[in-house]
Amino acid sequence: MRVLIVEDEVDLAAMLAEGLRAEGMVCEVAHDGARALEMTAAAEYDVLLLDRNLPNLSGDAVCRALNTAGYPARILMLTAAGALADLVDGLGQGADDYLAKPFSYLELIARLRALGRRSLAGSSATVLSRHGVNLDTVRRVAERDGRPLKLTPKELGVLELLLAADGAPVPTEQLRDSLWDAALDPATTAVRVTVHSLRRKLGEPPLITNDPGYGYRL
Repeated sequence: MRVLIVEDEVDLAAMLAEGLRAEGMVCEVAHDGARALEMTAAAEYDVLLLDRNLPNLSGDAVCRALNTAGYPARILMLTAAGALADLVDGLGQGADDYLAKPFSYLELIARLRALGRRSLAGSSATVLSRHGVNLDTVRRVAERDGRPLKLTPKELGVLELLLAADGAPVPTEQLRDSLWDAALDPATTAVRVTVHSLRRKLGEPPLITNDPGYGYRL
């Protein structure tokens, strides 16, 4: 599941991104509404975790713009206001769900997964496949030629991005930014080690190649 966090509180956004990535979700961050619209224009997300009280371009305005454009992602709106009238108003802007701060992390994960299932149920891409490798993006399970693969959340995330690219190279920077914390040292070997482990678990013949200067491809 691919999630875009739109939150102007930098520390909170970083904490949420780290937690969601640990759950195996592909996660990216925007710190203002204008950047969120730029990112949604360039990529498709399954769920937006959208702070309602953004500076300049509000979460309400982002929500309305995405709904007017027919953007398919589900929207979970976050706000510091938890009154019933605020909830009704937020849903009236086009949000699919609403969560008041402070919130339970477990409840957030449960709501995101529920929205992700609803988002994917409306598309034909709940299972990504290529060269005998199948990944169920809802159940988070993978197989190759009928053989179940025991993958870590990070390996599942890498596999999802490679499958979604449909044979195009995925830059190391994209893998790092989508699946690891922003504080990760760019010089770290974490991405290379994870790809190596995934390649080994996929078995023979090898499916993942490294195109120098371009990235990894399946």
